[in-house]
Amino acid sequence: MSIEAINEQLLRAIGVGVALLDTETLRFRFFNDTFREWFGDSELGQQLSDLFPDFDIAALKKALTDDGRFATEATFRVRRRTMSVAMVFNRALDGEEPIAVLVLQNITRIKELESMIDSYSMMVERNTREIKREKEQVEKLLLNMMPRSVYEEYKTFGVVTPRLYEQVSVLCLDFSGFSDLVSQHDPGVIVSELNDIYTAFDRIGEQFGCERIKTIGDVYITMSGMPDPADGHALSVANAAIRFIRYLESRNAGHPIHWHCRIGVSSGAVIGSVVGVQKYIYDVFGPAVSQANLLCQHARPMKIVANHALADQLDERFSVRPSGKLDLGQQGTEEILSLEAEVKANQGVG
Repeated sequence: MSIEAINEQLLRAIGVGVALLDTETLRFRFFNDTFREWFGDSELGQQLSDLFPDFDIAALKKALTDDGRFATEATFRVRRRTMSVAMVFNRALDGEEPIAVLVLQNITRIKELESMIDSYSMMVERNTREIKREKEQVEKLLLNMMPRSVYEEYKTFGVVTPRLYEQVSVLCLDFSGFSDLVSQHDPGVIVSELNDIYTAFDRIGEQFGCERIKTIGDVYITMSGMPDPADGHALSVANAAIRFIRYLESRNAGHPIHWHCRIGVSSGAVIGSVVGVQKYIYDVFGPAVSQANLLCQHARPMKIVANHALADQLDERFSVRPSGKLDLGQQGTEEILSLEAEVKANQGVG
């Protein structure tokens, strides 16, 4: 068997498509069995454009003339399925006549795998975005339940160590006549009203360095001096209390539903910790919280009452006067002070 015959047998046996083309007309002069299997309707003498109508013939001829090589990819239909091939043209000589040797490799499976990888990558990216969004929502929810420093401790260690804060000021607020408001208006209206008011309180408190700890119905509790110590915690709470009342007075002037709050403010010690395992919540309790709650109950509508521990830390911008006695149970009684909503003449609240 001659070398030419052996080469022809090899071309017919290998698992890639091989074809020889005239470089001038790009007509097929030979193709092996694999090529014939892929393109069953092809015949010798056909042009390349008959099999690949969208092929860039000009680019192929230029590449063969300049570099002697041209590589590309093509996709076509074979027996109801799509097939992708990598095509490599190389310039060669058949005797003295120039020809182009076309080698086609089936890359359909590779393309399918690439498509699967792309789809998987898109799915992973989408899931990652969803997880990130859910994580942000959980973080936002937890930050509404606890101070950021407490949240960071919980996120890092999975637990929150109970802490004693010895120098803290607490503001406890509720609304007089709240039960009547609830019975007179639709529940959705009450919730919307409270949402607007509490949102305004949060903004005011933030301006003065206070952080809302919790709300229970019409009870709103905020404080200053925790979790980060603050030297002016009493001033912060007193300023916020006066601004709360001014906000409600302004709101009531142009609103059909009138809200009248009672505020108790106190300074002292509190304990902060996450309470519960499944339905956990960050809670603050202790003498300052208890006294603020009792003072709130003692206050008249749109008035503020304070204990001596807080009033003693205020400056001359605030006006205080005795307002009776507060029963502290086993601890006896304590004189309480009325903190006027109006500061002294020609002075402003910071």
